[in-house]
Order: sequence, then C-alpha cells, then structure tokens
Amino acid sequence: MRTPLELQIQTLPDNPGVYQYYDKDDKILYVGKAKNLRKRVSSYFNKLHESGRTNVMVRKIVSIKHIVVPTETDALLLENNLIKKLQPRYNILLKDDKTYPWICIKREPFSRIFTTRNMVKDGSEYFGPYTSFKTVHTLLDLIKELYQLRTCNYDLSRENINSGKYKVCLEYHIGNCKGPCEGHQALEDYQNNIDAIREILKGNFKESLKDFRTLMKNLASEMKFEEAQRIKDKIEVLENYQSRSTIVNPRISNVDVFSITSDESMGYVNFLQISHGSIIRSHTLEMKKKLEETDEELLELAVVELRERFKLLSKEIIVPFELDLGESVKVTVPQLGDKKQLLELSLRNAKFYRMDQLKQLQIVDPDRHTNRIMAQMQKDLRLSVEPRHIECFDNSNIQGTNPVAACVVFKDGKPSKKDYRHFNIKTVEGPNDFASMEEVVYRRYKRLLDEEQPLPQLIIIDGGKGQLSSALKSLDDLNLRGKIAIIGIAKRLEELFYPGDSIPLYLDKKSETLKVIQQLRNEAHRFGITHHRDKRSKSALTTSVESIPGIGEKTMITLIKHFKSVKRLSQATEKEISDVIGVSKAKKITDFYNPTK
Repeated sequence: MRTPLELQIQTLPDNPGVYQYYDKDDKILYVGKAKNLRKRVSSYFNKLHESGRTNVMVRKIVSIKHIVVPTETDALLLENNLIKKLQPRYNILLKDDKTYPWICIKREPFSRIFTTRNMVKDGSEYFGPYTSFKTVHTLLDLIKELYQLRTCNYDLSRENINSGKYKVCLEYHIGNCKGPCEGHQALEDYQNNIDAIREILKGNFKESLKDFRTLMKNLASEMKFEEAQRIKDKIEVLENYQSRSTIVNPRISNVDVFSITSDESMGYVNFLQISHGSIIRSHTLEMKKKLEETDEELLELAVVELRERFKLLSKEIIVPFELDLGESVKVTVPQLGDKKQLLELSLRNAKFYRMDQLKQLQIVDPDRHTNRIMAQMQKDLRLSVEPRHIECFDNSNIQGTNPVAACVVFKDGKPSKKDYRHFNIKTVEGPNDFASMEEVVYRRYKRLLDEEQPLPQLIIIDGGKGQLSSALKSLDDLNLRGKIAIIGIAKRLEELFYPGDSIPLYLDKKSETLKVIQQLRNEAHRFGITHHRDKRSKSALTTSVESIPGIGEKTMITLIKHFKSVKRLSQATEKEISDVIGVSKAKKITDFYNPTK
C-alpha cells in the first residue's frame, strides 16, 4: 500500500516548476526549482545523500506542493521569490538586496536605457528580470550598435537645451550619440528610436536579427571571422531570449488570480497571489459538487472562501469570466497581455492538480476510477446505460487484396484481448467496405445470440455514415436495433455519428470519453492490420512455394510456419532450409531462388 507521500511523488508532472516540502505540522522545510518536477523530487527519495542535513530533511517531509511554470527561467525566478517570502529552514538565506537585474527605460526627455537592480516608482519602464547577465549585456550591446543613444545623465529639458547649458561630449564625436544636448537631434526622432528599442526588449526583434545576420555574413565574406563569430554569439543569445516573465512582472502588482477546471463531480480552483509584481503563493482548492453547479457558481464561492482564508486585501482579481463580488473588488477578465498569461498559468496549475488527483485515485481505488469514467462516457455519449462492454469494428482492405475485419473488445474501459476476433470476408467479392462491415457485424452478433453470450452496451464502427448504415442493417436483421447503442467515428475530424442523425457529435479533444474511443479505434486498426499483413505474407509465400517443382503441400505448410515470409525464405541459406525440411528439398528451393548459382 503506497503512502500519501509516495502517491504525490509518483503523480508529479514532468514539467518545469517549483516544489515545496512540508513537515507534519505543515511548516515549510524547503523550496526548490526543477526542469522536470517528478524526476527532481524523486531523486531526493531514492538514494542516501552525502549530506547528513539533507537526509534529516528528507525524513521530515510529509507532504509536497508544487507550482508548474512555463520555463526553467520562470522556475528560477519563482524559487527566488518564494525563498525570500517563506524563509524555509533548509534553504540558503536570501536577502532582498540580492535581486536580479532589469533593463530600465527612464521616464524623461531623451530617455536613457541602462541596467539596474532597483526599481523606482517614477513611471519608468522595467524589462526583465534577467537570470543571465550575458543576455543583459548582449541586449544593451545590440541596442548600442543599432541606435545612437545618450549615456549622460543631464536634464535635457527644452529650456536647458535652448539655453545652451550643455556641450557635446566624446560620444558625439565618435558617432555613438547624435548630440541632443545641443539640439542636434529632435526629441521626436529620438523617441522613435526608443519605441523600436521597446519592441526589442519585448522580444519583437525580427528586423534586428535580420540586420545582425546580414552583418555576420558581410564580416565573414571579408574574412573577419572573429568579429563574425561575436555577432553569431549575440544572435544565438537573442534567439533564446525570453522577453519578460509573468512570474516577476512590475506592471502587475497586488492582484489575485483565480481559475477553475471541473468534471462531473468536482471543481478545482487555483489561486495565485501577486505581491509587488511577484507570485508569492499558489493554492488549489477542491470543491465537491452537490448538484450540477456551474463553474461560475463554484468560482464565486471559492473566491470568497480563499480571500477570507488567506486574508487577501487586494482591490483587483483576475478571473476567466465575470463575477459579482460587490463594488469593493475590481474584477478583470483579461483577453490579451501579461494578465492573460497569468490566468493561463493559474489554469495550467489547476489542470495539473486535477490530473494528479485522478492519477492518485487510479492507483489507490481503480474501481472508483473506472466507475467515474463509465459514468462520464454514459453522459457524454447520451447512453441509457454505462458502456461497460464496448466492441469496435474496423475493415482492413489494402489495395483491394485479402479483405479482413477486426473486432476489439473493451470491458470497464480496458482491452479484453481474449475476446478480440478476426474475420476473413466470405460473402463479398472485391473491395467493398460497406458490404464487408454488414457481413462481419451480422456474423459477430448472430454467433453471440446462438451461443447465448452477453451482448455489448455499445458498438463503435470505425467509419462514417455509410459504414454505420451497413452495420445497422445487420442489427435490423438480427432484431437488435435499439437494444444495443451504436455510433460511427469518422477518422478525419473525430466526428461521432448516431443512427438517424445527420449532425455529428464533437467531443472535447481532451475528454476522457474521446480518449477511450480513440484507443478502441486505434486498437481495432492495429489488430486488423496485423492480421491483414499476416494473411498477405502467407498468401504470397504459399503462391511462391507452390510454384517450386517438387515441393508439395505438406512441405509448403512447414515452410510457412517457420519462415513467415517469401523474403525470409529466399534469403535463407541451404543449411537453414535443410534444417527444416531436409537436404534434397532445400537444394530445390535454393536453386529456384538463386538460379545463377
């Protein structure tokens, strides 16, 4: 029997993120980052560590929480924030004076651009934070090479420039600045450059990369390979550059983010707390439905509960749809931008939490997991009973040869391979999928009726309306119409067709019902193709062997069983063949396939 901690580890996602270890008193022990959460966390528990302190910590761990983020960089930034906020006992102590660098566009006439660790609330724009100084320096070098900007800290107000207070410096004379301090450059022209630089810092530097590549090629053609290599290094850094992080974003401060995902019985609400531009808390709340409550009803209740539980005082919340929470709270439903990305990050964590719970349920209580899927399939497919026994049919008719069909059987949502059946088409001449489907469906259920075997609750036909109509004819002939539910699935768009309904049903691409149906269809296709391939091989081998003088039917069957295909037989040595059928017959076969020898 697995412990709750083992279940948590086993069901962690293979995504970048941050993990948090808690002890029996729910006190945080450690915060860490990971490229792959499941692998990193598992590594703590599957070996003895050299550090005694680490072994002591591992023994104290009772529960694990995690937050999934888009990239490793975001995981590093979030880890940094949480360590500062939570001060876990086993983490290195991080002080607030050690922050990551930002690139600042100063709010002033003829804006300066520089790197800083401190953000001043004066209306300036900050981009980052950056976890790599190489990225920061490459960006600033790129900007310096593309645009002529001032580096002085003069107050370039219109009055100061007109009064002739300042004189141009060396940067002007060497061509790095256009001299706005003496009025040699208009403010509008300078600010147009700032607008272009702002796009670069946001990650929109397609044109700049194009210019860099042209420069690199020109330098290489002039045999200036060292300079070309330096440009190439900058291109590589910029191509991997992450323009900004939603994990740490000074443009979004002191707001709470709520998202929801749900199934037929539970709702899962994730909450992210944003303070001073950084995520400082994530929590997912489970809500058991009593009636068929909507996501709007569940989320409204969850927001009130979580704000009260965590004493949240923010004046703005970000949610996926409009909620009525009174006039004291601003409700934002973002459509674009950083707030939309934060909402998507929250929803991603809610979905991962839901999947984790379902995985744990599947391990701990497989019967309950099966019951849930069966109930969901009954609801999604509009069936009168749960589809505990499902059969799926597929025709295999490649290039019109050796037509066969396959029937695969799922019981309680899982393959029942002992019940799989192959069919060789007997009554249909030539390639005719519709007639073949009619034949195999009739034969299958005629036999089940004759042998008084249990019938399925659902039949799935791999094909569109035509295949479904053919199968229905057989059910009519057997007086089974209406006694067994039957649907067809079209391959291209995963359309589900019902008898007598011209409008197909489309299921959510991520729904478990569709996944079970796709698994059935794929298994029927695999099973049918395997049989078809075997039949073609045996047919080809039989035809080939029959044409060899002195080889009779009995020898032919022996060769079929042993070599499986004509190719293998033709490539076999005389010794290999003689070991199966004797020396004299083996020589006849090798002479037939290798007449030149």
